[in-house]
Amino acid sequence: MHAERLDRVRAAMGEQGVDVLLLSVGPDLPWLIGYEAMPLERLTMLVVPRDGDATLVVPRLEAPRVVERPDVFAIEPFEESTDPIALVAGLAGAAATVAVGDRTWARFVVDLQGALPAAAWRKASTVTGPLRAVKDAAEVAALRRAAEAADRVAAQLQGGQIPLVGRTEADVSADIGRRLVDEGHQRVNFAIVASGPNAASPHHDADERVIRAGEVVLCDFGGTMVTEGGAGYCSDITRCVSIGEPPAEVAEAYAVLHEAQQAAVAAATVGTPCEEVDAVARRIITAAGFGERFFHRTGHGIGVEEHEDPYVVAGNATPLEPGHAFSVEPGIYTTGSWGLRLEDIVVAAADGPDPLNRADHQLVVVDA
Repeated sequence: MHAERLDRVRAAMGEQGVDVLLLSVGPDLPWLIGYEAMPLERLTMLVVPRDGDATLVVPRLEAPRVVERPDVFAIEPFEESTDPIALVAGLAGAAATVAVGDRTWARFVVDLQGALPAAAWRKASTVTGPLRAVKDAAEVAALRRAAEAADRVAAQLQGGQIPLVGRTEADVSADIGRRLVDEGHQRVNFAIVASGPNAASPHHDADERVIRAGEVVLCDFGGTMVTEGGAGYCSDITRCVSIGEPPAEVAEAYAVLHEAQQAAVAAATVGTPCEEVDAVARRIITAAGFGERFFHRTGHGIGVEEHEDPYVVAGNATPLEPGHAFSVEPGIYTTGSWGLRLEDIVVAAADGPDPLNRADHQLVVVDA
């Protein structure tokens, strides 16, 4: 798997005229070799020459964490007194064009540019992004396992097994996070719990507000499940519940949201531009009079990152390919009153859209 990915990366480097790829912290490294670098002041960097062997430059104290794959890369541990920038520059050689990982710390990028002054620099995502966006069967299976685990937590929420009334949003958020781990996630990426007027803020930070009866509670949560290959794949789901019967205006808005979300999922067929999937959801919401209250994109790609290519947004004419995995999550928000969002992860497949999340899509009424 990793050797095949490295071959594809080298082919892309050749097509784009990149001489060497430098990957540090961020998602590219675990996707490519199964190792996730710790974000330290000590540099970890995979050096991938287009026509040479890949080498992982890593602090000696971190080397025991590396799963060795000698058919994919060599390991170059360095001592505390060694200059890792010089090591990387030596391995890069006389590279004319360098692609560096998008999340590499600026302190290292600046030093590397000083050590390789003749090189032209670009983002590594121009090489790795399109490759990572198209998931293979094993990656889709990993995303499905993560989605199924998130579904189980959503079912607990909808089934009234997660108490809400009288608890703070922060407490419920922590509860959801624990349940994600119990269902097999290695880490929690986020657990948005937004009640009443707070739900009108799409990325609300769960706080000390106490949840009350009669409110709608928006819960958007996800985590990372690590695979045998070393990379983790993400879940991401949003469901809303109403504590008691919702007001008529909320019920009407949710019916529109549900229609828009399901229509956008159905529209996510191979060959359809990403922007058209966004437009399908937006047209339905706008026609119902809520257009100004839907002010974010319809979706984002997902994989080893919570947000990655392809983005389901106006202006992105990229046609969906088999293996593209992305969220479909339109929302309707009324400042000061309430907010609604409905989200599934979907995979574009040759025989039609494959929604990975199956938890109830209705605005479920819970008692407490």
